[in-house]
Amino acid sequence: MNKQSLLYTVIFTFAICFVFVFILAAVNEATIERVEQNRIVAQQRAILSAMGFSFETDDEILSLFDDVETTEVDGRTYYETTRDGRRILASEFSGQGLWGTIRSVVAMEEGFEKIAGLEIIEHNETPGLGGRVTEREFRAQFLDLPVREDGISVVSNPTGESEVEAITGATQTSNSVERIVNSAIEIFRRSFADA
Repeated sequence: MNKQSLLYTVIFTFAICFVFVFILAAVNEATIERVEQNRIVAQQRAILSAMGFSFETDDEILSLFDDVETTEVDGRTYYETTRDGRRILASEFSGQGLWGTIRSVVAMEEGFEKIAGLEIIEHNETPGLGGRVTEREFRAQFLDLPVREDGISVVSNPTGESEVEAITGATQTSNSVERIVNSAIEIFRRSFADA
């Protein structure tokens, strides 16, 4: 067969594509369970971290998560555990950021007058600016943060106890985190009003 012909080019391209698609499909099939396990561990890591637990390994995460109960209220999944004698509830919340959806886990103490912690699972914010929402320094501000009746504020110069310092140069992202957390507080209070 003439290597310069159109038929040879089509057959060769088809054969190469077939081989690579077959390899990709085989690798996908071989790793599907591992990928799912990693997704579960990542979700559990975010939930436990928001609840204020410390851990080093995936085995510790799985062990700690055994003590977490799962509850469905109003179609939303809540995770519940006790830390230092306090009942902690957590759930996943999301909202629009500057460039896309920000997915987070918000954990609150029983009574919903204090945030236990915040963990950002996924975002599309600008690296070095809005992307700093995942940095420990920003998230640490939410640990044991008291909550006013109308929620919390993310501001440039915090002066009150329910205020968190905004990220400089990332006003839209800071405002988005404020909206997500305040929405979470409202949902927690509404869902457990009778508890």
